[in-house]
Amino acid sequence: MFYVKMLEHEIELEPIHFGQKLKDTIVRLLKEEVEGLALANYGFVVNVIEVPEEQIRSGVIEYDTGNVVFYVKYTALMLRPFVNEVIDATVAQCNELGFFAYVGPLRIFVSKHSMPEDMFNGFDGERDSWVSDDKEVVISSGCGVRLKIKGRTVEQNNITAIGTIKDNYLGLIDDGTGEEEGM
Repeated sequence: MFYVKMLEHEIELEPIHFGQKLKDTIVRLLKEEVEGLALANYGFVVNVIEVPEEQIRSGVIEYDTGNVVFYVKYTALMLRPFVNEVIDATVAQCNELGFFAYVGPLRIFVSKHSMPEDMFNGFDGERDSWVSDDKEVVISSGCGVRLKIKGRTVEQNNITAIGTIKDNYLGLIDDGTGEEEGM
């Protein structure tokens, strides 16, 4: 799910940014450009951990604009979902087809077909929540769920996943009040 990776990015700077704080400007712009970005092969860039000074290579002047392009290597904390990985997520929205949950920037959809049988027809439209037949489990916006990722899609600058709560030890873990639920 989370891992550390060395990546490379190019930063284009206008001459107005040149001066004593050039390296600080490069690091600031790097963070603005890449944090939150979804890279198809690696996942989401959650945070730029380190930009060693020796990894900022000399700039190359673009003769038509006067801007300078710097190639920067940096260490980043990445978020990449793996199929069959079990994770804890926060429910953001419920509808009659299932619910959406988030782990940081990763959006996961859990269909009603991927819920236990006692919740299959349990959508409560008045409260926008999924309720089990015995009324003990209520999944609504703001609660925490433990789910398993069954698939993921990589689109331009976005990664989404499909999950299930239909296995043992999966489902509601926090009802949103801060008190832990029993398994």
